[in-house]
Amino acid sequence: QGQLVESGGGLAQPGGSLRLSCVVSGFTLNLRYYAIGWFRQAPGKEREGISCEGSTVSAGRTWYEDSVKGRFTISRDNAKNTVYLQMNSLKPEDAAVYYCAMADSGYGCYQSSQGRFIHQSDFEFWGQGTPVVVSS
Repeated sequence: QGQLVESGGGLAQPGGSLRLSCVVSGFTLNLRYYAIGWFRQAPGKEREGISCEGSTVSAGRTWYEDSVKGRFTISRDNAKNTVYLQMNSLKPEDAAVYYCAMADSGYGCYQSSQGRFIHQSDFEFWGQGTPVVVSS
């Protein structure tokens, strides 16, 4: 049974940085065959997609939600089966539980005819989440 395990969350000051990691294990295929995504859910709000990247084998594109564009960076190390989210210039409104997720290649992270890029329902595999608090 495959699993995704996030780490790296915690308390950061406004303007500070955190790096989230998501270790993927137990899957038959290497991480390169999957699209990856980072989502977050703040108290009382719905879970939202903030960044995704298509599979390496499909040379998929990278996408960022406007509120994190220029501050957050998604990346992966396929050899280590690990996904990262570098978060800089953190704001109080970034506080949430952060989840990493995977989707089969060709799904999850692509531009639809309506212009939408991240497709949450395509992401089949999810981590348990790691909390991020941004406060002085």
